[in-house]
Amino acid sequence: MATPHINAAPGDFADTVLMPGDPLRAKYIADTYLENVRQVNDVRNMFGYTGTYKGREMSVMGHGMGIPSVSIYAKELITDYGVKSLIRVGSCGAVRDDVNVRDVVIGMGASTDSKVNRMRFNDHDFAAIADFELTQHAVAAAKAKNVPVKVGNIFSADLFYNPQTEMAEMLKRYGIVGVEMEAAGLYGVAAEFGARAMTICTVSDHILKGDSLSSADRQTTFDDMMLIALDTVLRDDAART
Repeated sequence: MATPHINAAPGDFADTVLMPGDPLRAKYIADTYLENVRQVNDVRNMFGYTGTYKGREMSVMGHGMGIPSVSIYAKELITDYGVKSLIRVGSCGAVRDDVNVRDVVIGMGASTDSKVNRMRFNDHDFAAIADFELTQHAVAAAKAKNVPVKVGNIFSADLFYNPQTEMAEMLKRYGIVGVEMEAAGLYGVAAEFGARAMTICTVSDHILKGDSLSSADRQTTFDDMMLIALDTVLRDDAART
């Protein structure tokens, strides 16, 4: 049954959905990596697709920018379409000296300045963490492809243009491996509604060093990350059968 934000029919989504922020990225993933693709959502141009990768049915759908946006789509995919696993595939900034542009970052946990998880957890602290098995398979997939990977705590910011300029140094001091805007919300929704979630990002810029990737380099690193994410799903299937 359609929701206010998704007009797919029952059964249109696979049990695993890859979620980039940009709906045009979702289209790119579907066109580039999936076979037998059909579009299943176009509400607000937040495109969703379902197809197969190496014979495995999977879906891809954009989630927009920020925790409120990803929380809407993740909740409805889980509760209305029966999705079991959500993998955010995106980009992040770096603050640590040992994390560089082009690296792949896997969010084992996600800190945040948002209050959404306190709202759902009776105003207590909630440890927003990724599914262990998905994380384990993603690390193995990255290592098999010789792609540098950092695993740890990421920070999901409510503000892209943060007036608290001292935040970057504090995040570095606490060992944050990447700064983005959605993972903590995604992990909270998955926990609340009984799904599995993980975030995997490419480092597109270094906030403190000022390094950044060109558009062409961003595409190359995104493709590297996508192959890791797709392999993660296949490895997870193999481990669970």
